[in-house]
Amino acid sequence: QVQLVESGGGLVQAGGSLRLSCADSRRTFSRFAMGWFRQAPGKEREFVATISGSGGTTAYADSVKGRFTISRDNAKNTVYLQMNSLKPEDTAVYYCAAKRTNGISYQASSYDYWGQGTQVTVSS
Repeated sequence: QVQLVESGGGLVQAGGSLRLSCADSRRTFSRFAMGWFRQAPGKEREFVATISGSGGTTAYADSVKGRFTISRDNAKNTVYLQMNSLKPEDTAVYYCAAKRTNGISYQASSYDYWGQGTQVTVSS
């Protein structure tokens, strides 16, 4: 059973920063693409960022490009989401997602495993 354990959410003022972490239980973590998604109250889950197994390829939603950075440490089986210049509209539950293949994807349906979610709240 694959486990994804997220941490790092919290309450921050607009303009502030947070870093989310997601630890993956798979020994072959480095082979697989990972992603971050978010879901705000009353809205559908939306893509935030994705990264290939090596970390060499990344992609972002337009709404976070230039503010958020996805990265991974394959030695620690962990993927990160550094969030800077946070806005109130970034408030959501953030989910880590894992694939069983290496291709990055914007589609939630392409991901096979999901974390429990971590709340990020940005106050104005």
